[in-house]
Order: sequence, then structure tokens, then C-alpha cells
Amino acid sequence: MEISFHGAAGGTVTGSCHLVQVAGKRILIDCGLFQGGRALAEENASDPGFDPRTIDYLLLTHAHLDHCGRIPLLVKKGFRGEIITTAATRDLAKLVLIDSAGLQVEDAKHHARHLRPGQPAPEPLYDVPDVLDAMELFGRSAWYLQPIDVCPGVRATFGNAAHILGSAWILLELEENGTKRRVVFSGDLGDREKPLLLPLTQAPECDVVVMESTYGDRNHKPLAPSIEELKHVIQQTLARGGNVVIPTFALERAQDLLYYLGGMIDAGDVPRHMPVYLDSPMAISATGVFRRHPECFRSELRDMLDHGKDPFALPGLRFTRDTEESRAINEIHGGAVIMAGSGMATGGRILHHLQRNLPNGKASIVFVGYAGAGTMARRIIDGAKHVHLFGEDVPVAAAIHTIGGFSAHADHSELLEWHAGSGKPACTFLVHGEEGSANVLAADLAQRGLRAVQPAMHQAYRLDGEIAAVGA
Repeated sequence: MEISFHGAAGGTVTGSCHLVQVAGKRILIDCGLFQGGRALAEENASDPGFDPRTIDYLLLTHAHLDHCGRIPLLVKKGFRGEIITTAATRDLAKLVLIDSAGLQVEDAKHHARHLRPGQPAPEPLYDVPDVLDAMELFGRSAWYLQPIDVCPGVRATFGNAAHILGSAWILLELEENGTKRRVVFSGDLGDREKPLLLPLTQAPECDVVVMESTYGDRNHKPLAPSIEELKHVIQQTLARGGNVVIPTFALERAQDLLYYLGGMIDAGDVPRHMPVYLDSPMAISATGVFRRHPECFRSELRDMLDHGKDPFALPGLRFTRDTEESRAINEIHGGAVIMAGSGMATGGRILHHLQRNLPNGKASIVFVGYAGAGTMARRIIDGAKHVHLFGEDVPVAAAIHTIGGFSAHADHSELLEWHAGSGKPACTFLVHGEEGSANVLAADLAQRGLRAVQPAMHQAYRLDGEIAAVGA
């Protein structure tokens, strides 16, 4: 009985991928893309640390790219097992992976244009047919707190993680040669205050916890003051004639923001017909998926839908799917709210809007989520005076705002509160966090008399008997 860590380990925040070996079966929890700088991106094409052909099952916590983005590559390399997740996650994963495949193909074409004579043309990690092949392997659908007998010796229970639509933590009940272990994987945990999704379900009692530590070293600003701050930023920016540009994650953050903007409009705090651009085909499609899964919503939101009020519809909302519509937004010099991906400004349409609005002292750029080390978002937040976009040196003259209360991740206190439900686990593995964040969380767990370990990439630990590194 063994667990090994093949992503989001060793101080890395992306690429979540954990392998459990038990009762003759090999089970992956997530298989996400590494995101950030070029060095991290190159990890995606490297040896994953296991043979994909030997994996029997993949259990998926949620549809963010850093948790599901290597699944088509896994299939391309021979994985033929069953993928088990919630129905909402399955629907969102299809959108995310098709979008990712398009980016992989475009990235390969871009690099091909810069090859020296005789160099082989690069291949994309995967393409849309690879994604469709992967979708064929999605089998049983999970629902919260309803156990699934995955195979002899393995039972899985998905609990509500409240991170994005359909997201889950996963409890594995393992049995081999008379030894039983309960191992819970947090996936990414959400904020209890969020108004859209069902509230976070507490961790179950277990022997081992594998927990994210993205915000292990800090607490978020409360939600209500964060909404108030966003309102003031919009009011001030419109008053001086600028645009509000928000790098936006397509899943959850975009829908949250539409909901909050709707509240501001209903309260008369911002102009009713203020132009709001959702410049993200994936976010537009994801909003449609949200409407198809009201079972994931809080009762208040379901009541709104039942009474014919769409919480994601605004009087001035414009969906821009094609590139010509997106380019036309660049001719708007002020008075609009522009939301586009990616949330960390690592690519996508947001880069064009930043190129246009960063030099404008009347504009505001509002970051409302996590910005990983090495990303464009982190450089701007850290005070860069110039950034390089599309071969151009772009000065940063716009007002820069970071509003942490909108994060879809649980903060320091919420992580500890969720973990408390696990009782007295023998070991907590801290993953999906930078070293400093994980260190703070580890120290707090130690104060509670609990053992916390930050596993290295590809490191394996025995789960039967004393939990110890393999070979130690």
C-alpha cells in the first residue's frame, strides 16, 4: 500500500497528480498541467513518474486545468482505465480540455515558426481528437457523500469542496492483506462565504490527509468588504473615464463576478447599462454549464432560477466569442468592465487588453485570484513598471488593485478548520503550495501535535504500517 506524488509537490502549485497503489490496482487522483514559466511547462512533456498504461482508475477532484489538464496526454500515452468524477466536473472538464488542446496546437505552431533549418517541428502535447478520446473514458458519476466501490479493496466517497462547480475532496477507504487505511485528498478547497455553491463539507476522520496549501500562510479579506472594494474601484474608474480590466478564471470566478455585479446594479451602485464584456469563450460556455447544474447551488440561488431570475444575466452584458468581437473591445477607451482569461495573465485574450489598458492612467487592473510565481499577474502585482507583451515594452500606468477576498481557495484559517474534521491523522502531506505557505501550515499543524510532510516530486511513501518514505 503506497502513495507517490507526481505534481503539485516540492513547492510547486500546479500539476496536481497523486498515485495510490493498493490491492494490485494503481489509482491516480488528478492529472493536471504544470503552469507558470517555461521550465514548468516543459514538465508536462517529461516522464510523469509512472507508466500511464498501468493506471487502472483516475479520480478527478475538479475541472481546473492544473488538476485535469494532462488527462488527454495520459490517454495519448496509453491510459485506458475509468475516470470517475461528478457530473458537473465532467461537463466542465470537456470545455477546459478542448480549450487547452487548441492552445497546445497554437503553441506548437508558434514555436514551429521560430525553428532553425533542419530542426524537427514541435508537436502539441495533445489535440482535440485526444480530448475526445479521453472523454470516452469518463465512466461512473459521483455525487457528494454517496460511496462508490471503485474496485475490490477501494471505496471512494466524494465530498463537497466548494471550490468550483462540481469540485470535491475524495476519501479513499483502502484495504489490502487485512490492513485498512482511510486517506483523504482535499483537491482544492473553497471559501465558506461564497454565495453560489453548496457550503464546504468538513473533512472526514482518516489516517492520512493530502491537503492543498495554496494560501497556507495567510487569510483572505472577508467577502463583503471585497465586494465593497470592487464597487469603489469601478465607481472611481468610471468617474475618471477609464476601463476596469479583470483577469478572470473562466470557471467560478467569472460567474461569481457576474453575480456580484448584478447585485451592484440592483442596488443602484453602478450604472444599470454599464457595458460588461465577458471576453472568454470558455467562460461563456462554462456559464451555460452552471445553469445546467443547479444541484450544486445554494438554495437561495436555486430559488432565483425557479422564479425566472438569471443570476448571471446583466442588462449591459456582452458575450464575445470570436476574435473580431474581442479586438473591437480595444477601441473602447473608457466606461467598461472587461473580464477575460487567463486569471494569472499567462496567455489568452487578457494579454491584449492589458497591452491596451496598462499604459492608461485612467484605467484600473483588478486581480481577484491567485497569481503564481513567474506569471505576468505576479510581476504586475509585485510592482513592475514595464512588462513585455507581444514584442512590445508596455509601461504600467494604470491603477493596480489586488482584492484577495474573491479567491476560490480556502485561506489559512479555513484550511485548518477543514482539516480539524480529520481527527488525529498519522500524517498530513502538504501539496499544491509554495514552500513558504506550506511551512506556515506545517508549523500550525505541529502545534496541534500533528505530523506534516512536504513531499518531493516523485517521492513515494508506504501507507501500511508506519507512514515512511520508500527507501528511507
